[in-house]
Amino acid sequence: MTFSSSLPKEVLKMALDSILSNKFRSLLTILGIVVGIITAIVVASILLGLRQNMVAMIEDYVTNNIYAFHLTTGFGPPNREERARKPLTVKDAKAILRQADAIEDITAQAPSIGSLGRGFDDNLVYKDKNYRWAKTSGVMPNYRDITNLVLREGRFITEADNQQRRNVLVMGVNAADALFPGKEGDIVGKMVRMNGQMWEIIGVIEKRKAGFFGENEEDRALLMPLRTAMKVAPQRDAILHIIKAKSNRVQEALEEAEGILRQRRKVKFGEKNNFDIKAADAFIKQFDSIIGGIGLAAIAISCLGLMVGGIGVMNIMLVSVTERTKEIGIRKALGATKSAIVMQFLLEAMTLTFFGGVLGVIIAVGIAQLVMLLLPSLPASIALWSIFLALGVSVAVGLIFGVLPARKAAKLDPIECLRYE
Repeated sequence: MTFSSSLPKEVLKMALDSILSNKFRSLLTILGIVVGIITAIVVASILLGLRQNMVAMIEDYVTNNIYAFHLTTGFGPPNREERARKPLTVKDAKAILRQADAIEDITAQAPSIGSLGRGFDDNLVYKDKNYRWAKTSGVMPNYRDITNLVLREGRFITEADNQQRRNVLVMGVNAADALFPGKEGDIVGKMVRMNGQMWEIIGVIEKRKAGFFGENEEDRALLMPLRTAMKVAPQRDAILHIIKAKSNRVQEALEEAEGILRQRRKVKFGEKNNFDIKAADAFIKQFDSIIGGIGLAAIAISCLGLMVGGIGVMNIMLVSVTERTKEIGIRKALGATKSAIVMQFLLEAMTLTFFGGVLGVIIAVGIAQLVMLLLPSLPASIALWSIFLALGVSVAVGLIFGVLPARKAAKLDPIECLRYE
């Protein structure tokens, strides 16, 4: 059989033989490919895991909720212009509920009243134990239903608690476990000290299933009645509105609430809002933009590794062409066409980078599994598409960087090749 009529599998076999006959050199050649693939898959798996956790958290809090605040909610600190804005009020929330048709319910929350330097000490003390990491908020009785909050024990804040401004607390599991270790089920009714006053624990929040790195902000929450919060921390006048839209009417509810707030806050036509309002899915989009930047950086590093690997492959293939000049001449003398020679060297380059891709995938999967084993709180999810994409890209690198050596081999004069020593 002449080389002009060789089957692709025979050409592939020759390529494999050439690679396996120089194992160590081939391994060194594909290191760049391996590093690029590892970087891409490991970073992609972590980012994908984080996004899945983000989506799960949003779904856990109810997907048809809308959030309104005088500052921009989400990721990042407010700017100077935002800090000068007038906060929303409880009256704003009542007006929205009264005037909007697409809104089922609304609750007002005074978030983070114990922030450092705000005059309220939320260090929680019980006997010889204390808890310094609490996130203290004032909430209305309907907060539980709107945010889909579940209690591990006890009860939630009632209207009577709110109206009478009682010193009662519903705490997250982190605070409960820190102050009352091993006393699950026997925490309700205990009295703790905070901000120089005594407070009664009336409930403990069940840990949410979803969270970042195993943590959810509710794990360290301290919830008190909204009117109590206004009494003990009058300087904390910020109010967050959590709006529950009617089924399948989220966009309509958002537009209604936005219009009412613009009217109440005297925002003129054409002016931008002096408050922030967004649906739950907006947080996912905002998070996607953040991880998108991280992903681009990872892609850049991965591409650098792949380019280095591709240059290495091209270099080693050029060396291989030189070393096998006489062999190429013999094949041409036996009838191998230029296309057959090109195919031979292209397949060799693509097979080499494919092995690099396979090795990179195996190591990347191993690293991702090790990360999840050693750091269970760090989410990592390996998508099947990322593996196939990595293998496809590695083969493409071999194809691109193998063209020059293959063309050089195909252009060799068979007579000159046979004279080559």
